[in-house]
Amino acid sequence: MNGVLILDKPAGMTSHDVVNRVRRIVQQRAVGHLGTLDPSATGVLPLVLGSLTRLAQFYTSSEKIYEGVIRFGFATDTYDAEGEAVSEAQLPNLSLQHVRDAAAAFRGTIEQMPPPFSAKKIHGVPAYKLARKHKDVPLKPVQVEIKEFEILECDGERARFRARVGSGTYMRSVAHDMGQKLDCGAHLESLRRTTVAEFCLSDALSLEDLQLSAQAGRLEEVFFHPRKLLPQFPAVTTDEETAARIRSGRAINLLDLSRARQVKVFAGQRDLIAIATRVAGTLFHPGIVLVAEPVPQPQNRQNGR
Repeated sequence: MNGVLILDKPAGMTSHDVVNRVRRIVQQRAVGHLGTLDPSATGVLPLVLGSLTRLAQFYTSSEKIYEGVIRFGFATDTYDAEGEAVSEAQLPNLSLQHVRDAAAAFRGTIEQMPPPFSAKKIHGVPAYKLARKHKDVPLKPVQVEIKEFEILECDGERARFRARVGSGTYMRSVAHDMGQKLDCGAHLESLRRTTVAEFCLSDALSLEDLQLSAQAGRLEEVFFHPRKLLPQFPAVTTDEETAARIRSGRAINLLDLSRARQVKVFAGQRDLIAIATRVAGTLFHPGIVLVAEPVPQPQNRQNGR
């Protein structure tokens, strides 16, 4: 079973928990995700199944959109509501304009310190494992891009925001750093991811809906349409002879796509069989074959084998 599923991750589950649950539902081991979400966060979690797990390499730098709430008044050790307070509680009374002025400093390309409770590796060990043991977590700041960061509302103690960010951005760190900038402490109270690359909440389904679809034998109906994958690549539909060449890993000529660097190759409307890369001129090589040529099965003979 090859396809892409867009799930609306519930709070309280890790992304790996969701993958394991989906493996049981679809009865298939080859399931992966396209970018983790913190256990307390909800929203868009794209999953790739079967041979389409090979598409994950194209989503390592995907843009993401979040909505959430920052609570001002105290910081936590995890930078979110799951952690323990590490600063004395205050009762801030921040104005909307005051918070918006502070948010302006976080737009653009900035240096950001990852949270100590994160999956960042330190000498091969995830930072959160060191933090849980109360060991020193010597993280270094990384460069991230926050393309949009809009404060929508503020009631004096909480601010609701929307952010469009590049890969690797921690909204928990943004909340924590906002608290430092406003000198009152802060943490991320809630977070919901609404978009990852071309995948949106309108495409997502719950784990319960996925379970019902599987029980009804309608799993393929809830897959993300393969024609909508990787919209930055043009698509071409081949005939049976060309599709056979591609499945066996042989180069093909695509006369109308001489300016494209990579193309999606389909056999029919929904069967994405390869991502081909231009070698020279109109010659394309299927560097990533998603559906290989079937191997003929030997037939049993009546008398002997």
